[in-house]
Amino acid sequence: MLASGAPHHRRDRERERGIGTGRVNVKVNAPPAVHQLIATLEGEDFETWAVGGAIRDALLGEPGGDGDWDLATRATPRQIQRLFRRTVPLGIRYGTVGVFGPDDILYEVTTFRHDVITYGRKAVVAFATSLEEDLARRDFTVNAIAWHPERELFDPYGGAEDLEHRLLRTVGDPAERFREDYLRVLRGLRFAGTFEMEIHPDTWKGMVDAVPGLARLSMERVREELLRVLASAVPSRALELYERCGARALILPELQQGIGPSALATIDAVRGRRTKESRSVAAEVRLAVLLLFGAGLEADPTMVADTLTRLRFSKSETERVQAAISGGLGPGAGLLNDPVARRRWHASLGRWRAHDVLRIWFAALRAGTSPAGRAEVFRLIAQARSDLRNGVPMSLADLAVAGRDLLEKGWAPGPEIGRTLGRLLEAVWRDPGLNDRAALLELAAEEGPVR
Repeated sequence: MLASGAPHHRRDRERERGIGTGRVNVKVNAPPAVHQLIATLEGEDFETWAVGGAIRDALLGEPGGDGDWDLATRATPRQIQRLFRRTVPLGIRYGTVGVFGPDDILYEVTTFRHDVITYGRKAVVAFATSLEEDLARRDFTVNAIAWHPERELFDPYGGAEDLEHRLLRTVGDPAERFREDYLRVLRGLRFAGTFEMEIHPDTWKGMVDAVPGLARLSMERVREELLRVLASAVPSRALELYERCGARALILPELQQGIGPSALATIDAVRGRRTKESRSVAAEVRLAVLLLFGAGLEADPTMVADTLTRLRFSKSETERVQAAISGGLGPGAGLLNDPVARRRWHASLGRWRAHDVLRIWFAALRAGTSPAGRAEVFRLIAQARSDLRNGVPMSLADLAVAGRDLLEKGWAPGPEIGRTLGRLLEAVWRDPGLNDRAALLELAAEEGPVR
């Protein structure tokens, strides 16, 4: 468990003043494309360094991590575009050009910058002439490290040592860094959780003091940070910090019950595969668990929809989370003992959304928070699989009759046909053997008049 706010590791006075160790000789294995991009820029006398999460991941011994290989250079965006044939103007006004490397990967190449004006949301930047100026504007020491193929690491703020000691510390004054962009509070919580870092006491105080500023951020930026936390290997570490510093109460006030130990254990127990797509799915399922616990196990679907809409989730994402929540933490007696209720519920979800519900159920079993036993969950799964194997209809399209069959029998076009098909589906759920064209047409004739 993280121990944020604990006394930090001893340093000499220079480190306390933010003056670091400068160049550090640590082996970093960059992709050949990064070497080539740097060589191309420096061949035109534009000093260029690799920066970004990939440097941090390499120093942590995680070269296959999610960190990107970004480049910082003295070249201006226009000069970058002239040097490379395949470019994308990702953020020209901020000095960033996307350059396709020889490996067909898009690398961000950004002109050295320094902040001019900040509003707590996004800085107005100006181009700088040195790497030192560029690193001085970064958020945390662990992100203020640059690498060069020949000169190795440039680490003026001791970020490599902070990584070694798993310590999160801002570059310079914490209050100033967070005022520049309040999103840095959430980023810091994510870094601390992802990399199991302690937070320097001064940095922690700066975070807590800056929490009210989160209200100034766009919901899109907050949403992306929250999803990145939920997609991490162990989300509970950062989520616990969200709760402790007050960030959760501000960005998710609907979760009146907070994020307690049971919620954290269940969220961690939701399994996610290593592909980015699977991590995204896991994040949405974990979000469903977060809402289940924070808003109560009988979470109001309208409240859930309103919360996700406020956070700028798409309609499809909102529907997916709502469906995942519908099963709670485990099957109730109704689903286990009433085949019609089970089939109706399964049909309302569809096959893939039912998988999300099962992921929550299995997570609750692993975390010890399920209201049902393992045998009950597997019994319901076996029953659902048996229905699918035996061809039990799960939708109107699976019935042995369709609307055109009723029209041929003299039914008038209109909504009554749809209602009749719905009643036939319910009848088949009660007795799957009824899914026969003749039997269903006879039943339809009994239930509704032919006009």
